[in-house]
Amino acid sequence: MTRHYLPAMVKRGWGRVVFISSESGVNIPKEMIDYGMTKTAQLAISRGLAESVAGSGVTVNAVLPGPTRSEGLSRYVMAAAEAQGVTQDAVEQQFLTQMRPTSLIKRFATLCASMAASSALSPNASSSDRHGGGVTPTPAR
Repeated sequence: MTRHYLPAMVKRGWGRVVFISSESGVNIPKEMIDYGMTKTAQLAISRGLAESVAGSGVTVNAVLPGPTRSEGLSRYVMAAAEAQGVTQDAVEQQFLTQMRPTSLIKRFATLCASMAASSALSPNASSSDRHGGGVTPTPAR
């Protein structure tokens, strides 16, 4: 999609490309190496595009949320709670404590702030703008 729209954005002198990536792109989970690898590749693409359009009025950024309440994760939490005979909240806290111990917000993300508005501060910073509670302990380069 970016390949299709980016040239027109550059020609117009304004545009926003926002990739929804994941903290798993820089903090690859051992149980989801394939997912982490694809998110790392996405960060490379967003960084390369950001550099290629620098100064054009177009920005390219990647949002790196931590664990997000998705349909798939909700199914996992529900099944695990039933299997363990505990509440879904207990499973969520267990997941965060054991699988994502560096999470600062200690809950699943439910919202991603928009970086696309013309009035929003949207630097052409690729993955350096992170959202999701500080799951990754070090800044991306």
